[in-house]
Amino acid sequence: MTADAQVPNEPMVADTVATTTEAQPIDSAATDNAATEVEQEDQLVEEGEIAGDYLEQLLDVLDFDGDIDLDVDGDRAMVSIDGGADLSKLVGRRGEVLDALQELTRLAVQQATGDRSRLMLDVARWRADRRERLAGLGTEVAERVRDSGERESLEPMTPFERKIVHDAVAVVDGVISESEGAEPKRRVVVIKVS
Repeated sequence: MTADAQVPNEPMVADTVATTTEAQPIDSAATDNAATEVEQEDQLVEEGEIAGDYLEQLLDVLDFDGDIDLDVDGDRAMVSIDGGADLSKLVGRRGEVLDALQELTRLAVQQATGDRSRLMLDVARWRADRRERLAGLGTEVAERVRDSGERESLEPMTPFERKIVHDAVAVVDGVISESEGAEPKRRVVVIKVS
């Protein structure tokens, strides 16, 4: 028998491999979703880094001390400045300076990336503390309205603040919340449901 001869009825090794290995189906939707999530997180990290660089330069110009912390929370880049003694000046009365600084930082990110940014900026934990206070207020008012049956209107708030209150009220059974009025006097109203 020559080296090229093949024994009849015996499959070649390649044929055996081909018949025993089956291609596993690839879940392309899961792969696409995972890739999209990684891309989105990378984009948010890039936004945070751009914002951090912008804010670092701003702090240098203003001669303020502060540590800049970057994070990603859900679908937003989160940037916070902590540690400096004069940081309250970057918050302003009722957070007006902080809101303006956040918008400037978002514009700096948009200029660098070409995409609109939804990043959140916090200075000296002002927003974090405000969020806790508003959530507590929403729960307290919701329970009071549930027990008394009397509707209550809260002070005018920004959209960010109203959302926190709406989320807190939604957890309490027997009440709902609505926003009434026009900006900048738009406020949350809590109502008992029958």
